[in-house]
Amino acid sequence: MATIKYQILSKSENAPIYLRLSIKRGLSPRTKTGLHINPKDWSSTSYPKTNIDTNKKLKSDLQKLETYILNKVNNANSEGIVISTTWLKHNIDLHFGRITETTQSNLLTDAIQSIIDEAPTRKNAKGGIGLSKSRVNAYTSLKNTITEYQKQDAFKVKDVNIKFAKDFLKYLLNTKKYQKSTSLKKLADLKTICTDAEFYGTETNPQFKKIQSAKPNNENILYLTLKELQAVEDVVLLSDALKNARKWLLLGCNIGQRGGDLLLLNETNFINRNDLEVIELKQQKTDKNVTIPVLPKTKEIIKDGFPYKTSIQKLNKHIKEICKLAGINELIKDSKITVIEKGKGSKEKRKISGIYPKWELMASHVCRRSFCTNLYGILPTPLIMSISAHSSEKMLLNYIGKDSIDFAQQIADFYTLQALKEKKEPQLKVIKNL
Repeated sequence: MATIKYQILSKSENAPIYLRLSIKRGLSPRTKTGLHINPKDWSSTSYPKTNIDTNKKLKSDLQKLETYILNKVNNANSEGIVISTTWLKHNIDLHFGRITETTQSNLLTDAIQSIIDEAPTRKNAKGGIGLSKSRVNAYTSLKNTITEYQKQDAFKVKDVNIKFAKDFLKYLLNTKKYQKSTSLKKLADLKTICTDAEFYGTETNPQFKKIQSAKPNNENILYLTLKELQAVEDVVLLSDALKNARKWLLLGCNIGQRGGDLLLLNETNFINRNDLEVIELKQQKTDKNVTIPVLPKTKEIIKDGFPYKTSIQKLNKHIKEICKLAGINELIKDSKITVIEKGKGSKEKRKISGIYPKWELMASHVCRRSFCTNLYGILPTPLIMSISAHSSEKMLLNYIGKDSIDFAQQIADFYTLQALKEKKEPQLKVIKNL
């Protein structure tokens, strides 16, 4: 149960009165109330003596403040709000009318929560209204991480500078054990929060714009080669569940879609357009409409029936088992999601780096990347992008791990092919008339 005690920490004639809020062991924020008193008029009961009218009013004000703060504590506990020194100061100022509820909060977690609360009406990156579920989840995750990181000392938006970013990044990498890409994405989201708060008039540190949050290039590109896909196709499977998962896997690698979009497909997505059979779908993540031609290989995969519905969790589990049975055992340095113990029965999932057989790293994400990687250099890049729904060639190339040396190889291959074509062209010779 929360308790409040008022304290005088100075012997000056106009000593500030502090409020100490005890929540539990290790959580006892204390801050100035903005009220003052002569220590001679302070009682051992932790209230002003009532020897004069001024002190009587002061005692009454402190008692009303105590009631107000304890009610706020109860509300905060029920709403999951973190109580800190900053929170306490904010609510004391609210009680005395020094600020209003409509005043823009300068707390970092409040700035994040503001975006979460306004997500349905916020303008998104595609020019529409409403943030996606994945964006809201990302901001919620950032808020939870910041709350855990700051402990009792609530950070303000203006605290976010280059040093803050470096320290926070170390915490994400070393304490939370996040991957580099995940950590940098959180820094990018943090910059977005500061930019938004600045727009609405909250004080920010100008250094926040210099925080480095660029996404690292993909170092390990996991995909199934054409040879490995053939091994998957040829392996003997006894379980109906595995046979069904194989259909989904082969279909996904053939049409280049994410697992979530793949598993929503059914026969109604197969449509005839101008005498051309196509697959039409709307991607959940990008909100883009995609049209994919039904190629002979696609028809072959589903010739004996469309795969039945399954969950993404079961599909990921079955894909690993199928790839293991198909002998996809190449040792690869990468990271995989592992459940780690936090103590007292608490567990959490983290990506742990190591060297693993390739089959252990397989899941539905391999479908889209296999499609893009296997067809790069065969199909024109814009056609691949129209199916994978990458918004730029740069994004596609980073996704499949291509760089300048690949461009050079493509140019060399092009000129080699042209030279071969020229050699095959028939040469006409003029024969002298006899």
